[in-house]
Amino acid sequence: MNIGNISTAMVTPFKSDGDIDYTATENLIEHLLSSGSDSLVVCGTTGESPTLSTSEKLELIQFVVEKVNKRVPVIAGTGSNNTAASIDLSLKAEALGVDAIMIVTPYYNKPNQRGMVAHFEAIANATTLPIVLYNIPGRSVVNLEPETIVELSKIPSIQIVKEASGNLDQMTKILANTEEDFLVYSGDDSLTLPLLAIGGTGIISVASHIIGKDMQEMIHAFHDGDHVKAARIHQQILPVIKGLFQHPNPVVVKYALSKVGVGVGSLRLPLVEMTDEEKINFDRIWDEFLQKK
Repeated sequence: MNIGNISTAMVTPFKSDGDIDYTATENLIEHLLSSGSDSLVVCGTTGESPTLSTSEKLELIQFVVEKVNKRVPVIAGTGSNNTAASIDLSLKAEALGVDAIMIVTPYYNKPNQRGMVAHFEAIANATTLPIVLYNIPGRSVVNLEPETIVELSKIPSIQIVKEASGNLDQMTKILANTEEDFLVYSGDDSLTLPLLAIGGTGIISVASHIIGKDMQEMIHAFHDGDHVKAARIHQQILPVIKGLFQHPNPVVVKYALSKVGVGVGSLRLPLVEMTDEEKINFDRIWDEFLQKK
């Protein structure tokens, strides 16, 4: 499964009444495909998936698959802390034509490592789609341990892990003990270059909504052996990345998209808009970035 250097975890545009804005979604897709995204993730955390009903998720997945029209891979976030529900949504997403599914580590009910293996195995046995494991202990509370990821990597359909533990030692251990065709992607934009340096593949990104081309330039410089250039770009984009996560995701990136002329509307509760002061703070970060380019 090749999802490229940068896979963007799409925001979900909403109208002022809270409904999904499909015109804005189509505009967002075209913006992302023209600005550095090699694949798209729909119905992930950045897409405010906890606030989407199952019917909304399926409608949104179908819309994105149809509008992308095989130009890049489309990955659907279909995981939850309910194995049966994850299987059901995965099968429905498969029927809609997605290229892969992303399955988050079960949250809230805090399964042990054996439970997590059983969860992912059950989903893998139910679908023919490639699977991206999504390890994010900051949200799920439990960590998918490196040894567990190594064990799961032996299942043929489990081909990628999105590692959002922020732990480069953990990522190194995974890379050292899995086959070369098992790919490790960062789930933290700021760790894109460090992960490449230890043998990782790329990033499942939020920041690529607004700096995708810069991130691609950094990755290509690294692969071309121009590590000085790659480091310089990393240094330039880091303040923007940090600025995007000063508030709960995707609060800032939805505002930031307005800076590049892409309107995606509001948020759904319990997330709330930035204050004027918070917007001014991000404006300053963005303006400084543009001045230094």
